[in-house]
Amino acid sequence: MDPANKTPRIEFGVPMPLAAHQCKMLWKPTCLALVILLHSLSPCSSAPAQLRPGSSLSVEDYARPFLMSPDATFSCGFLEAGKNAFSFSIWYTSAANKTAVWTANPGAPVNGRGSRISFRRDGGLALADANGTTVWESKTSGGGLVISLLDSGNLVIIADPSSSTAGGHPITWQSFDSPTDTLVPLQPLTKETRLVSGYFSLYYDNDNVLRLLYDGPDTSSIYWPNPGNTVFENGRTNYNSSRVAVLDDAGAFVSSDNLEARASDLGATGVKRRLTIDPDGNVRIYSLNASTGGWNVTWAMVAQPCNVHGVCGQNAICEYQPGLRCSCLPGYEVVDRQDWRRGCKPMFSFSVANCDQEAAPPEQRFKFVKVAQTDFYGYDLGYNSSVTFEHCKKLCLEMCACAAFSYRLTGTGVCYPKGTLFNGYTSPNFPGSIYIKLPIDFDTSARPVSARSSEGLSCNPNVPEIVQLQGSPDTFRRPRNDTKWSYLFAFATVLGVLDIVLIVTSWWFLSSKQSIPSSLEAGYRMVTGQFRRFTYRELKDATGNFKEELGRGGSGVVYRGVVDEGKVVAVKKLANVAGGDEEFWAEMAVIGRINHINLVRIWGFCSQGKHKLLVYEYVENESLDRHLFGTGRAALPWRERYRIALGTARGLAYLHHECLEWVVHCDVKPENILLTRDFDPKIADFGLAKLSKRGTGAGGDGMELSHMSGTTGYMAPEWALNVPVNAKVDVYSFGIVLLEMVMGCRVSDQTTAGGERLEMPQIAQVLRQVVDTGDVVRLVDGRLQGQFNLRQALETVRISLSCMEERSSRPTMDAIAQALTACDDEDEHPAYRL
Repeated sequence: MDPANKTPRIEFGVPMPLAAHQCKMLWKPTCLALVILLHSLSPCSSAPAQLRPGSSLSVEDYARPFLMSPDATFSCGFLEAGKNAFSFSIWYTSAANKTAVWTANPGAPVNGRGSRISFRRDGGLALADANGTTVWESKTSGGGLVISLLDSGNLVIIADPSSSTAGGHPITWQSFDSPTDTLVPLQPLTKETRLVSGYFSLYYDNDNVLRLLYDGPDTSSIYWPNPGNTVFENGRTNYNSSRVAVLDDAGAFVSSDNLEARASDLGATGVKRRLTIDPDGNVRIYSLNASTGGWNVTWAMVAQPCNVHGVCGQNAICEYQPGLRCSCLPGYEVVDRQDWRRGCKPMFSFSVANCDQEAAPPEQRFKFVKVAQTDFYGYDLGYNSSVTFEHCKKLCLEMCACAAFSYRLTGTGVCYPKGTLFNGYTSPNFPGSIYIKLPIDFDTSARPVSARSSEGLSCNPNVPEIVQLQGSPDTFRRPRNDTKWSYLFAFATVLGVLDIVLIVTSWWFLSSKQSIPSSLEAGYRMVTGQFRRFTYRELKDATGNFKEELGRGGSGVVYRGVVDEGKVVAVKKLANVAGGDEEFWAEMAVIGRINHINLVRIWGFCSQGKHKLLVYEYVENESLDRHLFGTGRAALPWRERYRIALGTARGLAYLHHECLEWVVHCDVKPENILLTRDFDPKIADFGLAKLSKRGTGAGGDGMELSHMSGTTGYMAPEWALNVPVNAKVDVYSFGIVLLEMVMGCRVSDQTTAGGERLEMPQIAQVLRQVVDTGDVVRLVDGRLQGQFNLRQALETVRISLSCMEERSSRPTMDAIAQALTACDDEDEHPAYRL
């Protein structure tokens, strides 16, 4: 009982322990009436601020909060997320619409019947769906824990202050560490966190600058701060390492990169606020109207909504009138009227593959349609200044990949041929126009030319076309049909369209089957997705004629390059590429779909005759070997080594077990583990060996390769046995790399006292002694001077030894990643010191 409040605390499912005299008091008629009264009060008044293990809340009781902060500012529990769908969320108690400021399961709502949130007796918070499946959990465990909702809006699992066995850190888990789309006052946004809404995210980039990113299914690009300016032109600085931003109680949003934004009601006391990245890609500060419970926008990060990339999708134009409106380009039609982000698709057929094979000259096959005062950001195939309109037009005609060209007169004629039409916008202030490339026989007489015409992503007057700046933006809603005839008409229309599509598709397939191989076809479709196809000339110019070499290996030489108006990339010239264009494109179609935080991102490629090149993201902190074995460098700290080992294991586990096509790397070594500025690992050169088939991948019998692949010292014994290999060759190589991270030197350089090279069976014998005795100290890199975690080091050696066993006895990369993760919760302070 709280001395200041004589009412006993009531908790869902688990009553707090009471003293003997309090137990007697509860059974008095007056006290029993108080208990009944407490349960009959409104949900807000009955929700506790703290619960002990064993407490739970059923989704059927969603009107009752699970927890409430002591000052009643915040509540948490079930929120409706659709028809018969719910999320476990936190919200401002007094907000009329209960807008979530944090959600445990965004994008994965649970059923409205049978679902449950439970604070388990093992100390874990878990959300279970109706079928009992756990869809989200805090991954905490231990005795003496309680869960609390603090006045700050932070949901925390902490050591019970009243427990005599409580120990360790006071906060075991907190919602502030995993924000969704919102920050509440004093909740920090750090380099480890980001706000995400659909394809949009607010995060700190590697240069310490806070940015907004559109990362859609077809392309990704940064759109705030202005990507056309330098960091300093945008009023920011990258000379900081803290990388933290916070919305304070007064309404100011301040970031370590010199950003300072102020809400229009700055300084007003007692105002409840939130900063949210909305579904339209804009970030806004909202202030709660105390009288109505509604939210008012008091600051917006992007002043012009059309500056948000991807807001209207590909081949579409954004216009602000002063409401946001999306329109298709002439010759294009909307993909999905209910989701404008999917953009527009062409109403004509054109293949880049056979463009050069056409007999007629391009001026007899194409025409251009002008869309005034309109431009598309990025995806330029070139830049030409002081040129005439006719010259610019001729350039686009002669480029198969050119979909349009932008031309403007700003003293001199400036020409931008465009390969992809993304991030389009119309503005009366734009001094130029875009010219859309269409087949010469395409009829545009009935098609709109301007984005201001009535042809937009929503033609029905019942469908709202404006995304309001005030309030949270909504996507287009489905119009209501008032009679059964509209359904019948729509059904008949769909049947007719399907017939036409089937006929056209069949004709196209039969007519093109003989000219384009199926795998090549898949490659071309992939080019319109994540990858960009570069010409050899583009990459030659981007690298300054391959001037600055970053590294070289058996697969080729890597050069530094700059593409797309300043993006730094690494360009690899591949050597000894097996097979022809068809096989190369088939492999590219697989590699282009691979994406993981611990894998180097591949932005594009070039396949032009004998020239085969890949364009990677540039990872600035060199490779692991230079930090482990390089001379004149400080020893890589143990904490960084362990993080690198864990991240590399997760990346390989993704390749072996999770990506769409299982991939065996075949050349895992320190040189192929690149490091970011924060020493996060990224695996390079995956997918350059032959790709395993779905049935013979990580768990299959193996795959055939035409020659041995890998690097001496890291190659599994089965390479020399001329037998099919599988993912276990990567496990062996990873075990060698893991041991080198512990020792700080090459395993292949180890010799006996007589100077003879140690063989792997001898090294394995030494490792078994270390594991059996626990005496790992003599094996750890002496440059660390004893500053390492003893348990982690011993576990690392144990895993390394298991990787060197016979192939059938080696663990999977998924099991290795789990074992390393299990040791990752150690105290950051070393467990062993000399």
